[in-house]
Amino acid sequence: MPEVRRKRGGARAAMLAARRSALPKDMRPIRAGMEGGFYKPLSDAQILQIHEAALTILETIGLADAPPSGVEVMLKAGAVQDSNGRLLFPRSVVEDTLAIAARDITLFGQDPEHDIHPGGTRVHYGTAGAAVHVYDLDLDDNRDPTVQDMYDAARLVQQLDNIHFFQRPLTCRDVAEPYQMDLNTLYAAIKGTSKHAGVSFTSVESASKALEMLHVVAGGEDKWRERPFVSNSNCFVVPPLKFATESCQIMEILVRGGMPILLLSAGQAGATAPATLAGAIAQAVAECLAGLVYVNAIKPGAPAIFGTWPFVSDLRTGAMSGGSPEQGLLTAACGQMARHYNLPAGSACGMVDSKRPDMQAGYERGIANVMAGLSGLNLVYESVGMYASLLSYCHESLIIDNDLLGYCLRTVRGIEVSDETLAIDTMRDTCLGIGEAPAAGHYLGAAQTLKVMQTEYVYPSIGDRSSPKEWLERGKPVLLEEASKRKAEMLKYQPTHWADGVDEQVRTLFEPVI
Repeated sequence: MPEVRRKRGGARAAMLAARRSALPKDMRPIRAGMEGGFYKPLSDAQILQIHEAALTILETIGLADAPPSGVEVMLKAGAVQDSNGRLLFPRSVVEDTLAIAARDITLFGQDPEHDIHPGGTRVHYGTAGAAVHVYDLDLDDNRDPTVQDMYDAARLVQQLDNIHFFQRPLTCRDVAEPYQMDLNTLYAAIKGTSKHAGVSFTSVESASKALEMLHVVAGGEDKWRERPFVSNSNCFVVPPLKFATESCQIMEILVRGGMPILLLSAGQAGATAPATLAGAIAQAVAECLAGLVYVNAIKPGAPAIFGTWPFVSDLRTGAMSGGSPEQGLLTAACGQMARHYNLPAGSACGMVDSKRPDMQAGYERGIANVMAGLSGLNLVYESVGMYASLLSYCHESLIIDNDLLGYCLRTVRGIEVSDETLAIDTMRDTCLGIGEAPAAGHYLGAAQTLKVMQTEYVYPSIGDRSSPKEWLERGKPVLLEEASKRKAEMLKYQPTHWADGVDEQVRTLFEPVI
C-alpha cells in the first residue's frame, strides 16, 4: 500500500510537470479554426426551401434606397430597377455572383500567428457590438464607455487564446464627434491587439481617413493591400429590404481600398424581420445575397463575409432578446445556409439578456455559443463580454468568457476514435500490471495518460476546480473577484507589435485621445 501511494504521488508530479510544459499550438486540445458542423437545426430540404424563398424575395420584392453609384454598378451586373426604384435581382444574377464570390479568404492579423481562414466548418470566436454602457465591477453599475475602455478591451483580447479576433465591442462616448470617434476606435483596436480587428465607420470621410492610418501602420498602401488586417462591419441594409445609403457609400470606398467587408444584415424577428424563424432567416439570406452582388459588382472576388445576423424580439415587449434560445437556433441555421453556398460566414451569438456576469449570463452565453460552434459557423461575433442584449459590455467578462469558449471549442472538437484512443493495450497493461504500468488498477501514471493530459483535455484558466476543503482554505475565492484581479494584472501589458516610430507618426497625423 505505501508503494502504491508513492507511485500515485509520482504520477501526480509527472502530470503537474506535463501541465507546466507548453505545447505547440497545433497540438493543443483547442485552437482557432477547429471543424464543427455536427449540429444541424435545418434539414437539407429546409435549406433548399429557404434558398428558394430568398431568390423569390430578390426577384419579386428586391431592395430599395441604393445610392446612385450602387444602382449603376448593380444594373451593370444584371439587376433590374422597377417603377418604384427598387432593385430586383434575377436568379441568374445571383447565381453568377455566387460563381465568382471569394471563398478562400484570409482575415489577416498584424501578426501572421493570428491569421484566420474562415470557410468550410472552421470555427472562430470573437468580440463585437456597440455597447453604450460598460458594466463596471468596482462601481457595480453602468457607466459611459471610453476610448481607454476600447484599448483595454483590445489588450485583454490579445492575451486570451480562445478569443480569436477583436471587433469593436463598445461605443466610445467620450469622443462626441463621429469622425473622431471612428478614428479613435480604429487606433485603440489596432494598437491594442495584433489579432484581426473589425470596425465600423459613420461617414465616407472617416472611412477614407482610416485607410490612410492603416497605410501608415502597415508600412505603405502596398503592404496594407497584401495583408489587410482590419475588416469593416458594414450594416449595408436597413431591414426589411432597404439599402442603407451612406453605409453603402462607405462600403464602396473600402472595397476599392482592399478592406474585407462583413455584409451585416441585422433584422430583428417580429420587428424588422418576420416573427417566424424561417422567415427571418430567408430575409437575412436575401439581403446578404444582394450585398454579395453589390460587392462583386464593384470588385469581382473581393473578400466578403456572409453576415446573416437575425436577432430575436421578446414579442411581449418588442425588446431585443439576445439571450433567447431562438437566437442560438437562428445563428446555427445561418451557419448552415452559408455552408450551402460555401461562403465564409459570420453571425452573432452569445449577447445575453442578463445585465451583469451571473448564472443567467452563463447559461445563456454558454448554450448559444455551443450551438453556434457545433453548427460550424466560421465567425461567431459578439460571443463574449456583452450584456443587456448588446447595450452593455464588461471587461472582466472577457476573462471569464475565455474559459467558457474553451468549453465550447472542446465540444466542437468532439471525440477522436482510433486504435490508439480506444486504449486496449493500455487497459491490458494497467489491469494486468505489466509493461510500463506503475501499478495494477489505475491509469494515473500510464504513459498514455501523461501523453494526452494536455492534448485531450481542456483546463479552465480562472474557473475553480479545487476540492471544498481547498476552496475553504483559499478563502472561498469568488469568480468575479478573481477576474478583477486577473484584469488588473493583464492590463499591465503594453503592446509591442508596431515598428519603432509608427505610433509617433500615427499620433502626429491623427491625434488620438489616449
